[in-house]
Amino acid sequence: MTTVILCAAGSGARTGFAENKILHELNGMPVLCHSLSTFAPFSDEIIVACREEDKEAVAPLFAQYGCARAVTGGKTRSDSVYNALKEARGDIVLIHDAARPYVSSALIARVIRSVQETGSGVAALPATDTVAVAEKGGYSLPARENTYLVQTPQGFLREPLLSAYEKAMASGRNFTDDSGVYAAYVAPPVLVPGERSNRKLTFAEDFMPCERVGFGVDTHAFAHQEEIDRGIARLNLSYITLGGVTIPSNRALKAHSDGDVPVHALMDALLSAASLRDIGYYFPDANPKYRGASSMKLLEEVTALVRGKGFSVANVSISILCELPRLSPYIEEMRKNLSAALGCENVAIAAGTNEKLGYIGEGRGITAYAMVLLK
Repeated sequence: MTTVILCAAGSGARTGFAENKILHELNGMPVLCHSLSTFAPFSDEIIVACREEDKEAVAPLFAQYGCARAVTGGKTRSDSVYNALKEARGDIVLIHDAARPYVSSALIARVIRSVQETGSGVAALPATDTVAVAEKGGYSLPARENTYLVQTPQGFLREPLLSAYEKAMASGRNFTDDSGVYAAYVAPPVLVPGERSNRKLTFAEDFMPCERVGFGVDTHAFAHQEEIDRGIARLNLSYITLGGVTIPSNRALKAHSDGDVPVHALMDALLSAASLRDIGYYFPDANPKYRGASSMKLLEEVTALVRGKGFSVANVSISILCELPRLSPYIEEMRKNLSAALGCENVAIAAGTNEKLGYIGEGRGITAYAMVLLK
């Protein structure tokens, strides 16, 4: 039998919210519900250690989880866990911060497996920054390869953990988490690989959406011979470039660069999602540097800008409208080009006509629309 203890007895004062942060909405439901829903398939019972004043608000969230109930937390995290632990019935106990709503089922399964095999399992990540330990008059720097960032869930066999907590409570020692209690009175716990996404919500900015949507549109007109003669469009009339693919065409597109319409729409969508300026700002057509430039090369620069803002591309959807040339034979090659440039497999491209209507239907130009999801 497995018991899950969700630690939710803090006030969350650092967020500045009117209510406890575990009751604050995140992606459509209270933070606490994310942990409840993820842990439920692994649990025979779930005990939520919360403040007495939050019990009335927390109770309705248990409606679809018959195994969930609340206990009153304490002044410290250790007090709260001990209160819940005394009521736990499971042979295995998993303890998790309710303010870590992004915990995955895979991580929970790893922790349980470690407890079954070794008696303990603590999610942790190798430290990627240098860790400084403050000391009187200065600090020390432990070897980074030996330092880890401890997360939750943390799993243990209930009996030895309860015994360790009883000793800790009697001693009056202060512990920041359960792995410390276990290490002090039982044995060094076994570390299992944690996850970068399993972050704790502490400040108001932590509740900001971690995904961004962007939209872009671009149009290029087909050139007339006199425009080609004046240098407004490129001289080669035998092809156009779309999605980085050379496509036979008897008409050129008016453009300062190579006129790659879907890539231009995609770049604007990427920049928009990352709250950056449009492509005209970064690659102005008044700059001779970009005359005839490869749009795929410019896409690499835009992708670098987006990554510099801390985002990666999760999904791309592009729609191209033109009467001629026929694009279906080139769609897959376009998709592969863009997928490679973005480092994203989820790229979809659709092409269609405009049923002979408007400038597209009259064959006077090409328009592309792009939507992207950044994470």
